[in-house]
Amino acid sequence: MLREEDLSLLRSRLSFWEHLNEGERELLLNGTSPAHFSAGQSLHCGERDCIGILLVKSGSIRIYITSEEGREVTLYRLEAGDICVLSASCVMSSIDFDVSIDAETDCEVLQISAACFSRLSAGNVYVELFSYKLAAERFSDVMWAMQQILFTSFDRRLAAFLLEESAKSQSAVLHMTHEQIAKYLGSAREVVSRMLSYFAKEGYVTLARGSITIVDAEGLRRL
Repeated sequence: MLREEDLSLLRSRLSFWEHLNEGERELLLNGTSPAHFSAGQSLHCGERDCIGILLVKSGSIRIYITSEEGREVTLYRLEAGDICVLSASCVMSSIDFDVSIDAETDCEVLQISAACFSRLSAGNVYVELFSYKLAAERFSDVMWAMQQILFTSFDRRLAAFLLEESAKSQSAVLHMTHEQIAKYLGSAREVVSRMLSYFAKEGYVTLARGSITIVDAEGLRRL
């Protein structure tokens, strides 16, 4: 049973809500359920899963691809209020590439089942347009990530990442490992460790086990 706050979130985040008839709204509500995912839990992996549309209530979700050698490249992350459409790739014929989706932190979401969303898309052009518009926006995120990997030097990418994470957490102390950063930036742990050591020598950061402290944010911004 959805709570009033869940209904309010659906109405505010689903732009097609006003274009649903009574039967379609009932179908949507019956096909939507709250769900909890623990940090590190896999939500979707390639063609293995098709869990439907996810509307993030709290927490963070990471969308990434994995190379044949097992190297991960983060495409983008979703926070509270964002909608994950690639988790319903089985519904959208134009999406023919595989991604993996993990809960980066403990997450609370509203999950619209793939079967429900498929029926709505087939019968209501506003729902179909919503899904493709959202997919196009995420494709822009993917292209930005690829541009960063291909055309931006690693020191600049790492500096931008550290500043972004500091702003998100509102703290100069970042609790993450070199391996985690490598996954976010699509690099190797050894490369991250070498660059962080260089940053430390330059006085931009201090390093401790499992944490990085930014001590010269302006220096990182200049990079």
